[in-house]
Amino acid sequence: MSKDPAALPEYPDAELRRVLCVVAHPDDMEYGASAAVARWTAQGAEVSYLLLTAGEAGMRSQDPEEAAAIRAEEQRRACELVGVTDLVILDLPDGTLQASLDARRQIARRIRELRPEVVLTQTWALEVGWGLNHADHRAAGLATLDAIRDADNPWVFRELLEQERLEPWAARELLVFGAGPTHVIDISGEPLQRGLASLEAHEQYLAELGGAAETREMLESMAAQQAQGLPGVDHALGVAVHRMA
Repeated sequence: MSKDPAALPEYPDAELRRVLCVVAHPDDMEYGASAAVARWTAQGAEVSYLLLTAGEAGMRSQDPEEAAAIRAEEQRRACELVGVTDLVILDLPDGTLQASLDARRQIARRIRELRPEVVLTQTWALEVGWGLNHADHRAAGLATLDAIRDADNPWVFRELLEQERLEPWAARELLVFGAGPTHVIDISGEPLQRGLASLEAHEQYLAELGGAAETREMLESMAAQQAQGLPGVDHALGVAVHRMA
């Protein structure tokens, strides 16, 4: 059976060994991308998460300090469900995140520390499939794009090399989820189920939004649509793949 000519190509990830995922908030990875992470860790890849904020402004019923603690614990549980043990949460401001030099520096530092082949982040587009994109998501995506180039340039953030002894590193590719996709990742079966379980780990946060059932249905439907035309693939995650090095 041949592939539907309209179907997007599958992203070649069988040899992937190290990935850094950079997003704005706890739970951002769990809106589809964590299912791809579950696939990668099952294949033996090492995946690290870098969250730029603690999501402290995301729970209307909780004081920001309490919300940050709740969301960090829920994110740790979500990570465990998809095989991620390396989680770093920065203290940049939730709700007013900017693609600032400080954000770029901190992301570039982590890229040089981990030396990933691939960096994955969220789209910086204003309009997305589900509506208007969050300001923090846009800032996180742009900061990550710029930081990939910063990490490979010895003359940008020179203190990373000269004081911290972190050699420049060129990540091979940038993957962006939520954007118009160029490729798809097969998340059928267990990866999808583990990804959905990781979303449901954000129990208290999702309760603020009305619960996880509707979100779960939406994610399953979107993943099924992305898999159309791919024989043997029931669910997929669409990503835009950008060659960086």
